[in-house]
Amino acid sequence: MVFKIIHVILLAAVKYILTLPYALMIGLEYEQAIIAVLAGGIGGFLFFYYLSKPFIRALDALWPHLQHRIPGSVCNFYRRLFKRKNIPRKIKRFTRRNRFLIRFRTTYGFWGIIIMTPFLLTIPLGAFLAEKYYSKRKHLVLFMILSIIAWAAILSAAIHLFPGIFFD
Repeated sequence: MVFKIIHVILLAAVKYILTLPYALMIGLEYEQAIIAVLAGGIGGFLFFYYLSKPFIRALDALWPHLQHRIPGSVCNFYRRLFKRKNIPRKIKRFTRRNRFLIRFRTTYGFWGIIIMTPFLLTIPLGAFLAEKYYSKRKHLVLFMILSIIAWAAILSAAIHLFPGIFFD
């Protein structure tokens, strides 16, 4: 039973929304499942949020040094492979990931990250985005914890109201 609870806590720390139905399917009692999911979600957010700050600083500090360590033959290979004609060098090329992050931040902002992290985004991605863009906000951690608790309540209510959807 202890291994099931630890498994649910670790799963909730990464992909929160799927964890409560999964915990009930593997045989945990309802109270154990709720406590494990909340502990995993809140603990996972705190872990990834406070880990993101040193990771971002280290990446910013190491990136110029890493660029100089890449062999010239590798750089030339990728330049030839991805060379586009008639595009000036000054234009920023956006990747799909960059476009998604920019669109999400400009469209939904702070409250979008708070509300959608447990539901749509993963806990690590939400913690990273919150740290990178909104770390100066005063009650960020409190709002995220409240969001995690609220989504547990919503999912719990959905499981009780519609058990046929989750357990057939």
